[in-house]
Amino acid sequence: MTQKNILLLVEDNPDDEELTLLAFEQSQISNEVVVAHDGVEALDYLLGTGMYAERDISVMPALILLDLQLPRINGLEVLQRLRANQRTKLLPVVILTTSNEQQDLINSYSLGCNSYIRKPVDYDQFMTAVQQLGMYWLSLNELPPM
Repeated sequence: MTQKNILLLVEDNPDDEELTLLAFEQSQISNEVVVAHDGVEALDYLLGTGMYAERDISVMPALILLDLQLPRINGLEVLQRLRANQRTKLLPVVILTTSNEQQDLINSYSLGCNSYIRKPVDYDQFMTAVQQLGMYWLSLNELPPM
């Protein structure tokens, strides 16, 4: 079962994490945000392993914001593992990255991401982009039954 109030942010850059959380706060999106700082931590959270072995894995996030350039396991491999797992294959995944590589865009969609957003470098544009994606994915989008 997905929880409309949980968002998983997979981000290793503390500045981008802080800006993303601030953008949600300013847009009054009150969803609980769980932050994973690398691909291993994200998979542990979603699959209930490692430091999240005690987590109730019947409760899944309504949205995963996934950076591509992550330590230990990169975002594309995280996405590939999510789509290969029966429990996580339908979870909405939005790639939120600084990558300008067309191959990253193609690979992300090939592996089943739901959306691909390049992080704007301008503060105001970044804030607007995060607020809009939060509003759409957490308020307007209808989730599949899990």
